[in-house]
Amino acid sequence: MSLDSITSDVDKAVNGFFEPISTWLTEVVFYSVPVAGTELPLIVVWLVVAGLIFTFWFGFVQLRKFKLAFDVVRGKYDDADSAGEVNHFQALTAAVSGTVGLGNIAGVAVAVTIGGPGATFWMILCGLLGMATKFVEVTLGVKYREVHEDGTVSGGPMHYLPKGLRERFGNGGHRLGKVLAVLASVMILFFGLFGGNLLQVNQSYAQLASVTGGDDGFVGSSSGALFFGLLIAALVGIVLIGGIRSIASVTSRLVPAMAIMYVLACLTVILVNVTAVPAAIGTIVTEAFNPQGVAGGLIGALIVGFKRAAFSNEAGLGSAPIAHSAVKTKHPASEGLVALLEPFIDTVVICTMTALTIVVANPASWLKARETKEDIGGVTITSDAFATVMPWFPMLLTVAVLLFAFSTVLTWGYYGLKAWSYLFGRSKTSEITFKVLYSIGAASGAMLSLSTLFDMADAVLFMLAVFNIIGLYLLAPVVKRELASFLEYAKGRKADALRKTAEPVE
Repeated sequence: MSLDSITSDVDKAVNGFFEPISTWLTEVVFYSVPVAGTELPLIVVWLVVAGLIFTFWFGFVQLRKFKLAFDVVRGKYDDADSAGEVNHFQALTAAVSGTVGLGNIAGVAVAVTIGGPGATFWMILCGLLGMATKFVEVTLGVKYREVHEDGTVSGGPMHYLPKGLRERFGNGGHRLGKVLAVLASVMILFFGLFGGNLLQVNQSYAQLASVTGGDDGFVGSSSGALFFGLLIAALVGIVLIGGIRSIASVTSRLVPAMAIMYVLACLTVILVNVTAVPAAIGTIVTEAFNPQGVAGGLIGALIVGFKRAAFSNEAGLGSAPIAHSAVKTKHPASEGLVALLEPFIDTVVICTMTALTIVVANPASWLKARETKEDIGGVTITSDAFATVMPWFPMLLTVAVLLFAFSTVLTWGYYGLKAWSYLFGRSKTSEITFKVLYSIGAASGAMLSLSTLFDMADAVLFMLAVFNIIGLYLLAPVVKRELASFLEYAKGRKADALRKTAEPVE
């Protein structure tokens, strides 16, 4: 029996078992209502409304405190003796590595194809709103984190939901929070094992195979897929053993490097087509309110833009607070401010750069896809846009995809481990069991498709938003107090610094 037949049989068996579950779950989680000739997923409304409410509740904190957030990342308000495992910059890059990925490359191409260039405008707006939601959930993640005897830290919705709700509402709140925490842990664990791991490896292998000769290339065979999977599994296992310090050490170098490389490539295309930039920006703004040839018109463009942004930056899902909780700080809101930079980097910068690159390059594949609404290639459209200026770019894009995927696998490995530990304990045996299972998932990712599991993983991940945001609403007053406390602290630090500079040197 060949390796191909074995993997094919496994694919069919797993997909056949989970397909009815996945279909039902997807229909529930992504339930849509018809609006102006298009379908509006209610989960997107739930996420966007949360961003609106928190934006007003905290007085546009994402705009007013943007500079302060950068100052915190730079270490201006660090406390050397604070509990935690990583600094603000490392926590930010670890969390960003979980959101910046294939969606920024392929998903944006789909958005500007289905929703037209105007979808970019709404994508940016949703990203700005998501900054406020991210601030709230990460502040709570640090506020109610658990610092263990060995100095390691656990945080996330499985901790702040039961602890925070008990603090505010007593035993009844604790019971509700406990139920929500268990459900959140199961969902994070499932997505970590499949969507954040197997899917990323699968798609990065597919891109590598496509630029190296496809099925006839040196990695296109089953043995090539197995080797690729084992290599990724080994790298992931090595990094995971080191915990968040090791993950943060890798992502703090990997994320800036890959983001800079990708943005520079976008800028190259944009600069070559610089004369087309004003018209492209005008088209994005104009078609945001008067889209041409988009199903659903204005509402259709708005929905596609909001959907892409909400699915990309994960604001409100409760995943990012797990990574941010490991930060070294005595002031939870300080990391909340750092976290609001995530949707800005992920959506406002990287997604927008991708969209603008496609619009100014205007590749033939994009024009054809917009006309026919068929064969919407996603990553191939983005690749074609780069190829209009750099014919060799598909190879470089493959490197970017591999880096994006690897950093995402690492971050979701950490998220999954924290969910696993909450459910099954923090013993060494328990943690090793998870790391072995996670590495096996990475090894099989290049050989299996398990498409039904991918759909199910997406649905499970966004179920988090329902439970998590309920908790965020109930705990928002706590966040407001924490913000006031940190702002007072920052004001004092600034006054001390000014006083020292004003003192005469003897």
